[in-house]
Amino acid sequence: MGYTVAEKILKEHLVEGEFKKGSEIGIRIDQTLTQDATGTMAYIEFEAMGIPRVRTEKSVAYIDHNTLQSGFENADDHRFIGSVAKKRGISFSRPGNGICHQVHLERFGIPGKTLIGSDSHTPTGGGLGMIAIGAGGLDVAVAMGGGTYYITYPKIVKVELKGKLSPWVSAKDVILEVLRRMSVKGGVGKIIEYCGDGVKTLSVPERATITNMGAELGATTSVFPSDERTLEFLRAQKREEVYKEISADPDAEYDEELVIELDKLEPLVACPHSPDNVKTVKELEGMKIDQVCIGSCTNSSLLDMMKVAYILRGKTVHPDVSLSIAPGSKQVLNMLSRGGELSDMIDAGARLLESACGPCIGMGQSPNSKGVSLRTFNRNFLGRSGTKDAQIYLLSPETAAISAITGVLTDPRSLGEMPQFELPATFIINDNMIALPASKEEADKVEVLKGPNIKSYPETSPLPESLHITCSLKVGDNITTDHIMPAGSKILPLRSNIPEISKYCFSVVDEKFPERALSLGTSAIIGGSNYGQGSSREHAALAPLYLGIKTVIVKSFARIHKANLVNAGILPLTFANEADYDKISAGDELCLDNLREAVKSGNTVTLKDKTSGIEAILNIELSEREREVILEGGLLDYTRERIK
Repeated sequence: MGYTVAEKILKEHLVEGEFKKGSEIGIRIDQTLTQDATGTMAYIEFEAMGIPRVRTEKSVAYIDHNTLQSGFENADDHRFIGSVAKKRGISFSRPGNGICHQVHLERFGIPGKTLIGSDSHTPTGGGLGMIAIGAGGLDVAVAMGGGTYYITYPKIVKVELKGKLSPWVSAKDVILEVLRRMSVKGGVGKIIEYCGDGVKTLSVPERATITNMGAELGATTSVFPSDERTLEFLRAQKREEVYKEISADPDAEYDEELVIELDKLEPLVACPHSPDNVKTVKELEGMKIDQVCIGSCTNSSLLDMMKVAYILRGKTVHPDVSLSIAPGSKQVLNMLSRGGELSDMIDAGARLLESACGPCIGMGQSPNSKGVSLRTFNRNFLGRSGTKDAQIYLLSPETAAISAITGVLTDPRSLGEMPQFELPATFIINDNMIALPASKEEADKVEVLKGPNIKSYPETSPLPESLHITCSLKVGDNITTDHIMPAGSKILPLRSNIPEISKYCFSVVDEKFPERALSLGTSAIIGGSNYGQGSSREHAALAPLYLGIKTVIVKSFARIHKANLVNAGILPLTFANEADYDKISAGDELCLDNLREAVKSGNTVTLKDKTSGIEAILNIELSEREREVILEGGLLDYTRERIK
């Protein structure tokens, strides 16, 4: 039996475990990336390990999230990250250089390599033929120290692309179609691998759009083969020497298969408040809009921007619409400037934003009250935009641009004949905004600079013999990390200050939760299915840790968040019988006896609800390594003595 693209890369990097579906495997990590919203804590964790210098082939620290500097906090974090990077052997992408995933694709991604990043959209690298996985900051810190990264060996889903996209239908419509069919839970425990004759019709930036938003499927990652289109992109970036052809063997076997006929796709839109709530643009055409935002790590490439500029050329943004555009990198912005496309955007009345994440993570451009905002982003969770009652729709740059002109949601096929958009044979290469680290000889002279907002990692403790605790919060299905730990310009600057940011934990759901949890001392959270979907932000585990949460009991977990809970020493448990979820209420007194022994050697533990009198069997779905991590109180404690 042959191997898929994903299996070939994983097998080459296998360090621990059995190459068997469903078992835990440890893989060697070649590259890491961080961004500033998660990076400060990742580097605090790395510093706590006492390792003098990173041991990866390439580690890069990006500044792209917290670029709105309305106080000293963000600037202090950037200074801290820059100083750690210089001292510890990490390249530092300075503010203004661009969004981490776009820049990494352009300048650092290598086919066949493994990459983990403290951002859930790290799978963007799959567009280059990498195994690129979003992870918590502590996992990234461990990998930087030379440690192994662990995942459950995933199922491989074959998505066969047939034919060619019709004019004005784009890569964004491909991933929206996949989401429509598979849902935000459909990719859990799986790698999505693209193949078929349609693959060769897609450029690397288009492939990266698809793998980027594959994160919304809950998938471990997504990957394309590395072929002549990959070489074409790398040659244009003057990096052709890193090219490696990677394709699936003809007799490779897949666990699931999906076929998408590209020529039958039409423009799609994800409606509020979930990326899988997908309809055709035709179904909603004519809907009045208030705002259009173009950019994000999903759709901010040069190819996307060229199409937007063409549509805006000679037009004026509708008077009732605010249009903002954020090119994904300095390289993209520079090429738009030299090619004249930037002038087309400005002339049309677009508001040009810096090359950063911006509105996608609630950092500015919040819509008006009850506003309808069309965005080329990857997430439209409730409140993520900064306006709780806003209606956020996700769509392609082509649909966004024409709608900004008409003032209503408009099918881009109304533009008529589409010209051929060709990427340049050579991109402008200028890496002057990437600061290289100090040499090993000079590193000792570099001081790590910490501002007053930067606090230490929360205190952890080994798992007790038993837990007698209160249920401090009960929530429903599809709770996102934006519910648990909101983003936005007011909260993001506190990412390096867990005591302060914890005051906003679950504020979207229950503003009194932080105060209640602290007053209880220790407590538990009860949740529904797909708990923790969305971002890789480990703060959604660290804030509950600080607030005294000892266990989270749900119907099912999203992959990254469950791993982050384990890393934080919070015990993740699932109901053996999902009907038991309905029998437990907030405020109930809960007992978990003989807990250490159950975690050490069992697969279940009995929950006793002293308030209602019911008992429920809970599953302990942890690997042997994860059990040890939980017993010791978290990954930092577990790792400190093992990596030297």
